Amino acid sequence: MGVLKAMGWNWLRLGALTLALGLSSCASIADNDAPAQTAKPIAAALPLEAPRVIAPPNADERENDRLLSAYGGAYHNGSLDRYLDDLVQRLAAQSDRPDISYRLTVLNAASINAFALPSGRLYVTRGLLALANDDAEIAAVVAHEMAHVSAKHALARANLERKSQLVSSVMTDVLHDPVGGRASEQRAQISLASFSRQQELDADQIGIRTIAKAGFDPYGAARFLTSMRRQVEARGRPTTPDFLSTHPSTPERIQRANEEAQAYGPPGTGEHDKYRYLSVIDGLTYGEDPSQGFMQGRVFWQPRLGFTFTAPPGFTLENTPQAILGIDGNGRALRLDTVKPKDGQSLSAYLGSGWISGVDTGSITTQSINGNEAATAFARGQDWSFRLYAIRFGDDVYRLILAARDLNPATDTLFQQTAGTFRRMSAEEQRNVHPEHIDIVTVRAGDTLQSLASRMVEPQDQLDNFLVLNGLDADAQIKPGDRVKVIAQ
Repeated sequence: MGVLKAMGWNWLRLGALTLALGLSSCASIADNDAPAQTAKPIAAALPLEAPRVIAPPNADERENDRLLSAYGGAYHNGSLDRYLDDLVQRLAAQSDRPDISYRLTVLNAASINAFALPSGRLYVTRGLLALANDDAEIAAVVAHEMAHVSAKHALARANLERKSQLVSSVMTDVLHDPVGGRASEQRAQISLASFSRQQELDADQIGIRTIAKAGFDPYGAARFLTSMRRQVEARGRPTTPDFLSTHPSTPERIQRANEEAQAYGPPGTGEHDKYRYLSVIDGLTYGEDPSQGFMQGRVFWQPRLGFTFTAPPGFTLENTPQAILGIDGNGRALRLDTVKPKDGQSLSAYLGSGWISGVDTGSITTQSINGNEAATAFARGQDWSFRLYAIRFGDDVYRLILAARDLNPATDTLFQQTAGTFRRMSAEEQRNVHPEHIDIVTVRAGDTLQSLASRMVEPQDQLDNFLVLNGLDADAQIKPGDRVKVIAQ
């Protein structure tokens, strides 16, 4: 919740909560063949995809600003920036459009994603950099995005979408045929899905050709796609499908990437410098940036703003630029954000002001939560019931919405206890907050996969996470002098 902006709450008028609390990124996709999600409904491992930002060149700055805002701004590190600049120039010289001035920005986001604007602006998240294991793998990602630019995929998709929308509008508005308009729209969605899948395969092919011409190992693309597939398998599907239907399955892409790479030589052909790549990502921030707030289990910490709160047992939290969102998979959810009541408006008056329907105004009461002025109320809709809080914290007002399909007395008591965990962080807590980061470890005699994995800061699934992070199989052989990634704090 970096900025903790208040969002419009029309969606919370008691009919769309499941959509509103759909917690996967709208710019993310997952593998079509991944297993159904189970333990971690919010976590999403995101394969490469076609550019989602479709805009004419004169909107380039606006789209750049939008991406930076949505993904935590730019992440800067001197040696990493120089390394990536050199990589981009090396690839650009061998690309299909060497005349384009490509620029790469690292986004300060833990998600695994990459983007391209038609102008040649390229973006990768630091979460993606953390997953890659050598320069050929990251070169494959960058070349893939360059291919979307040189092949004009974003512009071609925009033209197809405009044409599809025009046909649908003519059917509905001019010919007064809403049924035909909906049918046309459905056919357009199928056409766009096929179009996007082909774009991805084309970009893979072009990107592999580019990295091979630039002297990198062409099999780096397949290795990175494999790591992404394993990430999806480890963490499960996002809760909303988003682009699931519009992109090829990762197994298909891996197979085709390997077949394409074979045209340039056997495995091991070309540069795949692991040592240098791991050196430049040593110390890379991993997971949430503490300045934007971060989770430790059910506890959310926001050291920059100085507060913390703890979600109910069983909840999984997600930090978005607009709000903290949480679900437990058993018909309960929460949201924490900030609002700006009217000047002079009391917290009680705000709760009853109509921003959410169904409020029982007779239930509005005032209280103090850990020294902070607060008001609470109860609201009921057709499918969901809500325990609402407005909490004044310094110059800000925080809105905590706790929702349940069955808001029985026990659940309501649990929700009230949750609100009671909202408090100011102590000075010591703020001093002791340190971001998780990538730590590059040199393997020593006697080290095993398990012993190295035990150094991961997260206590759960240490070995599985270590293997995915390092692109290793469970039976991989390591030897003294090898370098591996662990997550440290």
